[in-house]
Amino acid sequence: MSPQDLDTAPAPSPPSARGPGAAGRAAPPRTGRGRAWLVPALAFVVTLLLGVAGIGTHERLANGGYTASGTESERANRLLADRFGGGSPDLVLLVRAEGGVDTASARAEGRRLTLRLARAPGVGGVRSYWSGGAAGTDPALRSEDGTRALVTADLTGADRDAARTAEALVPELTGRHGALRVQATGPAWVSVEAGRVSQHDLVCAEVVAAPLTLLILVLALRSLVAALVPLVIGVVAVVGTIALLRLLSHAMPVSVFAMNLTTALGFGLAVDYGLFLVTRYREELRTGKPVAVAVERTARRAGHTVAVSACTVALSMSALLVLPLPFLRSMACAGIAVALLAAATAGLLVPPVLNLLGTRVDRWDPLAVLRGWRRSGPGAPRADSPAWRTVARVVTRRPVYYGGGCALVLLLVASPFAHVHFGLSDERVLPAHTEAHRTSQAIREGFTSRAERNLTVVLPDVDAVRDRAALSAFARRVAALPSVARHGGVLTSAGGAPRPWVSAEGAPATAARGDRVRVAAPPGPGAVLTVTGPEDPQSRAGRDLVKRLRSLPAPGERLVTGRAAHLADTQDAVRGRLPLAAGIVAVTTWAMLFLLTGSVLLPVKALVIGALSLGTSFGLMVHVFQDGHLRRAVGEFTVTGTLDMTMPLLMFVIAFGLAIDYEIFLLSRVKEHHALTGDNRQAVVEGVARTGRLVTTGALAVAVVTGALATSGVTLLKLLGTGLAVAVLVDAVLVRGVLVPACLTLAGRANWWTPAPLARAHAWISARTGLDESR
Repeated sequence: MSPQDLDTAPAPSPPSARGPGAAGRAAPPRTGRGRAWLVPALAFVVTLLLGVAGIGTHERLANGGYTASGTESERANRLLADRFGGGSPDLVLLVRAEGGVDTASARAEGRRLTLRLARAPGVGGVRSYWSGGAAGTDPALRSEDGTRALVTADLTGADRDAARTAEALVPELTGRHGALRVQATGPAWVSVEAGRVSQHDLVCAEVVAAPLTLLILVLALRSLVAALVPLVIGVVAVVGTIALLRLLSHAMPVSVFAMNLTTALGFGLAVDYGLFLVTRYREELRTGKPVAVAVERTARRAGHTVAVSACTVALSMSALLVLPLPFLRSMACAGIAVALLAAATAGLLVPPVLNLLGTRVDRWDPLAVLRGWRRSGPGAPRADSPAWRTVARVVTRRPVYYGGGCALVLLLVASPFAHVHFGLSDERVLPAHTEAHRTSQAIREGFTSRAERNLTVVLPDVDAVRDRAALSAFARRVAALPSVARHGGVLTSAGGAPRPWVSAEGAPATAARGDRVRVAAPPGPGAVLTVTGPEDPQSRAGRDLVKRLRSLPAPGERLVTGRAAHLADTQDAVRGRLPLAAGIVAVTTWAMLFLLTGSVLLPVKALVIGALSLGTSFGLMVHVFQDGHLRRAVGEFTVTGTLDMTMPLLMFVIAFGLAIDYEIFLLSRVKEHHALTGDNRQAVVEGVARTGRLVTTGALAVAVVTGALATSGVTLLKLLGTGLAVAVLVDAVLVRGVLVPACLTLAGRANWWTPAPLARAHAWISARTGLDESR
């Protein structure tokens, strides 16, 4: 929020004061009320069209994209799928047989189920316990007690196509099939259930957020009419966001959770921008300006601030584009578009609506009787906040005491982030009652060699005949590594067709438990070795095993994949790009604040304090969602002992953009009063008093909208909603109310120091971009 928004220059003189005949020659104001209804009417029609265009958006979204692209593990996965017909299955069926999976009836039904799945449209390959001999083909597909077995399928197409196939197949395949009872899980079915849960949560969140937001706005603006304006802008922005996501899904894969997050962000920003414009308009009316002049000044000056705010959020989110995670890139594109859409909606629609309302914007205060408050004319509520003025005076008298105490509190709350343990999300982000979650939990409890524990070593260039001795030696070295629970075996491929397992002597293998080295029969280039790793594939032991496998001498090129390998590669890829992403945020934020304030120190202070403020949310995420404390406060979820590494990154860019938004608003007021009086301390007090109520109201509105995500049954959305709500509230109350005023007071004149060359550059740019307050 820029200095232009807070301009207090007198309104232009009426035509009668400009000399004889001026009234007849003056052109009507651009925001005249004669045609003001055209824009709202057109907006209504466009909103209806966007609503129709957004129908079915959920069906185009899919889960996935949480691992880095272009890594060794991804290349190994492609080789497994293309050459060996393997890879991570998209759909997993857990089959229960009361008499055991090896009975004649269970084998017959199991083979029929396997054949039915293999012949279904969209299924690329099937692996089943019953696809081989009477005893099955792989003990990993049979439970320890012999009552359950697995059937896995690779589905064709991208994640979205696989999810559609699973949505069609699972209802037909699950349930009772003779002696068998079938349940489903796997990434494709997780995506389907995640979409259903998130869609239900979206409706619930909107039902909760809209009335609470309206109540907050009525309390702050003291007018139902004024409160409805930002709310309507928020609704229009949400409808546009849904249609925008559908359009974006044609250009790239978009996460199934994007709908919940971007609609919450779009609604919150639109309400914030609408609130800001309405507040500025009422201030203009309070100075006695005519409606048309007040609207014109609001649209020109406050509208510019809204655009700057949207660019701040968009630039902050653009840092995610350099990270090699498809999920974050799609969220970045969606977030950038939504921020700009919210600003465009507010900037284009609010001025004509205000023109139509005129002075009626202050009508209908439902709580006037309770307050005992009498309306004394348009804009009766004070422009400043006596409570925040008192707080600012107290803080600026003893800035070291209050600023230091606030910083210590923020550091203490952030301290749990020091022991953060990152991981990859799985079906446990879904509610415990969902089928995918329950089925995966049953597999964890009943199967020793779970797929998630396995690491797969792909040797694409070996020859099973020529390199047989080297292959066997490599397999023995792998089996001897620490953390290896069981060595699975080696499989060769000839012409893309998998070969059967055989023993080290060349005879067909029985795949009995306990076999440590099994070498596949020739001919055909390439081999695959499967290793069962630690119980927790996302533990340090799992990552260490990946490093040891990749450092072992191997017969030819060696590629390692599996859950632990995906995590290690993703962490390395993000770690390598993180400095660039942080640099983008820092440089763009510094440049924007410098252009708005002309100060060198203030942007640096904003970056440091913004990072400190967000540390509280990160600490809370670890304390609650990783360590499992305070679960009753946010609702039940499954504690995995890890945090999905994409969540802190996503939360940082969103919350940081909002924090800088509030920073711009506060600093612009402080700068304005410092330019008038030259008194730094008094300027800080006046800035806090003038912005305290508006910043707090805007933060409450955003916190309600994003915090409604905390009611979601999906852990990722619950985490994001809780973290963002805490971030904006801490920033609006503790940081803008205490820490920033204390720092501004301590810095004194240094706040406004700028080297002469930069000062000249700032003046030149400001005069040509509309940032000059004198315009």
